[in-house]
Amino acid sequence: MADTASSTLARFRAFVAESRGLAFEDFESLHRWSVEDQPAFWGDLWRFEGIESPTPFAAVLENPVMPGARWFPGAAVNYTRHVLRHADAAERAGKPAIIAEDETGSVVTIGWPDLRRKVASLALEMRRLGVTEGDRVVAYLPNRPEAIIAFLATAAIGAVWSVCSPDMGTPAILDRFRQIEPTIFIATDGVRYAGKTIDRASTVDDIRAALPTIRHTFLVSSGLSQGTLTNTLSFTDAMSRRDEAVDRFEPRWVSFDHPLWIVYSSGTTGKPKALVHGHGGIIINAAATRLHNDLRPSYDATKPDERFHWFSSTGWMMWNSQVGGLLGGATICIYDGSPAGSKENPDWGILWRFAARHRVTFFGAGAPFYTACMKAGLDFAAVGDLSAIAVLGSTASPLPAAVQVGLSAALEGVGCNAWWFNSSGGTDICGAFCTANPELPPTPGKLQCRQLGAAVESWSEQGGSLIDAVGELVCVRPLPSMPLFLWGDADGGRYRSSYFDKYPGIWRHGDWLRIEADGTCEIFGRSDATINRGGHRMGTSEIYDAIERLDAIADSLAVDVRTRHGESRLMLFIVPAEGSRNDDLASLVASAIRTSLSPRFVPDRVVRVAEIPRTLSGKKQELPVKRLFEGARLQDVVDLSAMTNPAAMTAFETLAADYRLET
Repeated sequence: MADTASSTLARFRAFVAESRGLAFEDFESLHRWSVEDQPAFWGDLWRFEGIESPTPFAAVLENPVMPGARWFPGAAVNYTRHVLRHADAAERAGKPAIIAEDETGSVVTIGWPDLRRKVASLALEMRRLGVTEGDRVVAYLPNRPEAIIAFLATAAIGAVWSVCSPDMGTPAILDRFRQIEPTIFIATDGVRYAGKTIDRASTVDDIRAALPTIRHTFLVSSGLSQGTLTNTLSFTDAMSRRDEAVDRFEPRWVSFDHPLWIVYSSGTTGKPKALVHGHGGIIINAAATRLHNDLRPSYDATKPDERFHWFSSTGWMMWNSQVGGLLGGATICIYDGSPAGSKENPDWGILWRFAARHRVTFFGAGAPFYTACMKAGLDFAAVGDLSAIAVLGSTASPLPAAVQVGLSAALEGVGCNAWWFNSSGGTDICGAFCTANPELPPTPGKLQCRQLGAAVESWSEQGGSLIDAVGELVCVRPLPSMPLFLWGDADGGRYRSSYFDKYPGIWRHGDWLRIEADGTCEIFGRSDATINRGGHRMGTSEIYDAIERLDAIADSLAVDVRTRHGESRLMLFIVPAEGSRNDDLASLVASAIRTSLSPRFVPDRVVRVAEIPRTLSGKKQELPVKRLFEGARLQDVVDLSAMTNPAAMTAFETLAADYRLET
């Protein structure tokens, strides 16, 4: 369980008490101070974290409005410099920076001195090629050390990073990279996933041909391609220099709000938003996150050998979070491959065996992963020693209470007494709004609290704050990690319309949220895909929680479809569990919903499907399906190349056409 006496949060509270003479009776009072006196909280966090700047900042927060707030004007920082400040202490303690494994079982360990040298070598090579501050460096890479090294080198010279995963289709990649006009391309020519070798050489050529601004391409050779790529530079050679210039290299100081990376919205409607985040905002928001997840340096005597793993592809913002473990000095453990084996040989024990082999202390994954492990009846006694795991992280969608409770019991049975770090935020802020706290009691099915510094509220349609009622998730004060701007959005119109149109000056995130009197939070799915039955609203997560615990149901998707007559029809699509012999699943589902929720939310129609369409980060495609059934065209609601299983959506297109003929 969590060591609350020496936790990062406890030490921060003591720091504030000493510097300001403030004492807080409970977490809610601490949170209230953190949002009501933002300059005090973020200023104290800057000092507590030891963020370095060669120049003083004029203020913590200048012009506290949204959008337009300016944080720490006058300060200079650098993400890579903040990472590498841990190198000497970690080297003395003999702690590695990165441990990486792939499906073949190949393991690469990179020490801190080696990481510093590789980053410096690549940064100098990019600078030699003419890359300057503000240039965009884009990558087409899997979750391997090369991606991390490339990102850190890019940030070190003040260029701007963006990455797409090789599991994305070429149109989806171009929809993203075309917007930002990159000058450097870093790519791999092949990947291995779910036991299959996938040649990507032709894809690399297609991407290069469609991006005329690219001046140079670095090739990360996979050894898996049968093709030949010309006019490329060796990535291995570029990061392998050993000379005096490499030894002397230091990351460039940049302004607090200098662009660090560009990440993208899901792209379910229209072109993906190109969200630009700054060095300083990401650095200090990561420090706020560590107050909650208690991730510490690997050389910290109070929690030695901290090893952080969050399973992710490079296309999900949790990859950024995984890399962010280096900001706090932890060893990061990354896995490149399928977490579930192949269709022919499914295996939900892969990541757990990986965690056991490398003594992972913080194990994170998307909520659907944990649900799948539970449904598969995974035998944790067979995967190895999991006793090092102290924290289990979950995000991407609400984690059902039954899954959390069931997995906790199963893991405790094999000596793993971990606490759950459940969080909810998003790519938009590269962080969390609602999160966990090692000092609070567990709250299965809920989030324990709001993140410090995040002025999160649940609002009614009219704009009033709600307690113990479901409303829109809003943030009523600025956060340092909110996007600086959207790339190509010259007048800021798209930024404002995306987040501030409904409540001017207030960030509307697009989730349904309930905050209870004790500060606990519950997310009920996207606010634009919520079920509304006669004025009674319910998030889809509650429906999934009610029916996906049934052994006969493997997966599901619920949408509230408006008919041409202005009525509402609740559609539920289910994937029967393999081997299920129950022919009357509609009755089974109706009984479960009626019992767990309310007869109001018994679906009007239950449809069996082969699979549920999902984004690359594993989220159910609720809104696109809803819009299909309401008459929209497939090409107007979703980018198939940005999906994990595009064939599932084309199957839903046929179902929607048949449905509209009937109605």
